[in-house]
Amino acid sequence: MSKNYTGYGDVMFKMKLLGFQDVTTSRQKKNGTRVFRLPIKMYGQYIEVGSFKKGYVRRMNGGYTPYQLNKRCESEPQYYSTDKKDWCGRPLYRKFTTRTCKLIPNEVDRLEYLVDYCLKNYYIKQANQVEDGKFVPKWKYEFDLENVQKEEPEVKVIINGHRYNIT
Repeated sequence: MSKNYTGYGDVMFKMKLLGFQDVTTSRQKKNGTRVFRLPIKMYGQYIEVGSFKKGYVRRMNGGYTPYQLNKRCESEPQYYSTDKKDWCGRPLYRKFTTRTCKLIPNEVDRLEYLVDYCLKNYYIKQANQVEDGKFVPKWKYEFDLENVQKEEPEVKVIINGHRYNIT
C-alpha cells in the first residue's frame, strides 16, 4: 500500500482539517496505538477509530469489541482429508479458505488509509444524517415537492433575427 507521501505532517494536517481529535491514552500511546474521535455522531455517540502498531485499523465501538477496517483478502486454500472415498476408492479432500485482513505495517500508510476510509464511509456516505443519527432524505430538504409549481416548458425559436415563443 506504499504511496508517495510527503510525510507524517501531511496526514496530520488532513486529520486536523477533517476535525479528527486525538484521544489516545498514555497506555495506548506506549503500545503504539493511536485513537481518534471524529466530529460525527452515530447512534448517539461520536465515532472513534484507531491505528494499531500490529498493522490493523479499527473502528472503536465504545464498549463493544473494535472491528477491523482493513481490506480483506482470501488466504491460500488448505486441504483437509475426510473419511470419505470417491467411487475409485481414492480419499476425498475438503478445500478450506479464510478471509484475513491485509495488514498495513507503516504508521503513515495506516493513518492515510484511516483518513481515506473515514472520508468515504463517514463523511460522504452519511452526509444526509443529522447529528443525532436520524436520516434525512436529500430530496426532503432540497425540494419542497408540495409547493412545486407545474410550469409548461417554454420553447423559443430565432429565425432571421426574430424571436418566436412556441407554446
